[in-house]
Amino acid sequence: MSQRMETLLHDVVLLPLADAFLEVGVFVAVLVVAFGVAQWRYGDRVTGFLQRRRRIAPAVGALLGVIPGCGAEIILATLYARRSVSFGTVVAALVATTGDAAWVLLAGAPAFTLKLHLLTFALGLVTGYAVDALGFSPRSTLRSEERETAYAGVRAGGGAGPVRQPALGTALNEAVSGVSDAMSRALPSVGGAVAVRAVGAVPGAFWMLAAAGFALSVPVSFRLVDTSTLTVDPYLVLGVAGAVLAIAVFVTSRLGLSDDSVESASEQSLRAVLRHGAQESSFIVVWVAAAYIAWEALHAFTGFDGSQLPLYGVAGVLCGALIGFVPGCAVQIVLAGLYLAGGVPVPTLVANAVSQDGDALLPLLATDRRAALWATTITTVPALLAGLGVLLL
Repeated sequence: MSQRMETLLHDVVLLPLADAFLEVGVFVAVLVVAFGVAQWRYGDRVTGFLQRRRRIAPAVGALLGVIPGCGAEIILATLYARRSVSFGTVVAALVATTGDAAWVLLAGAPAFTLKLHLLTFALGLVTGYAVDALGFSPRSTLRSEERETAYAGVRAGGGAGPVRQPALGTALNEAVSGVSDAMSRALPSVGGAVAVRAVGAVPGAFWMLAAAGFALSVPVSFRLVDTSTLTVDPYLVLGVAGAVLAIAVFVTSRLGLSDDSVESASEQSLRAVLRHGAQESSFIVVWVAAAYIAWEALHAFTGFDGSQLPLYGVAGVLCGALIGFVPGCAVQIVLAGLYLAGGVPVPTLVANAVSQDGDALLPLLATDRRAALWATTITTVPALLAGLGVLLL
């Protein structure tokens, strides 16, 4: 292999894979588990409080929307389908949420993300109360019994309908099972075979690599060590291995453009929290890696620096807001990854952050299509105002 090919392989494929896992994935994994445990322990209390205190529900909805991920918004969407919370509460949460893209931004730009969350919370608060003050609540075209049947179908299907385990996923699951057994013997301090069996072979192996990756990534991120001078760079080796394992989790879990569902938003055990945490972290790693690799390949082969994209100025704000119409979190994660890579300006990202609804729109589309379409349209208004405001500033 020529020197140029080796350089391209390193810069365009291997390093972006390692960065996606070690700069984003391992930190996301820690945050996902922390929030997942909190939601598992206290989620029922919050939803009960919302149903009892409907007047302040939009404020609580906006606050829940700020929480990274889509679990809280999915719960609110299903509560609205049962008419347990107001439409303004759901809109407040959808405006405030940045979905799974929040994990990416928190890992790569925490200070900026906190400011962004303050903005989305304020916009969600105002928009939610405005919707309720106007008395706007779109009526579903479904009768109550049909809506309840659709809701039950979403729960039974995990939000995506019945799917079969793909052959590739089965093969990967069997292959990684052997690898994870070997890792459990080599890394007993991380939990060993007990931890692997508790959450499954592939997710268990992911958590062991994530633990090792976190231990390595912290000193590297704070420039306490420089692994690139070693003969074999552990950052590159562990990072690529972790990214490949994340792809295995992605495939075996049958993930696509979304990862959250009604079931995953209401975990009933620590085992379920860990299993879904591995899936959510892997989902983010895969899409961030796709963004990183695409960006590096574009730059390496064309010298393209992003300034030619329609993501700047007023057109960029409009583009970011319109991308928010796409349900699910995959496209939004890619946009956040491009922002961290320097390919997306702040106004575009802000417009997209406010406009996007994450995975919460999917169960709402299944149970109350008219409400879902109105909700995603309404969130575009504060998105355009916020993006244009940041652009002017």
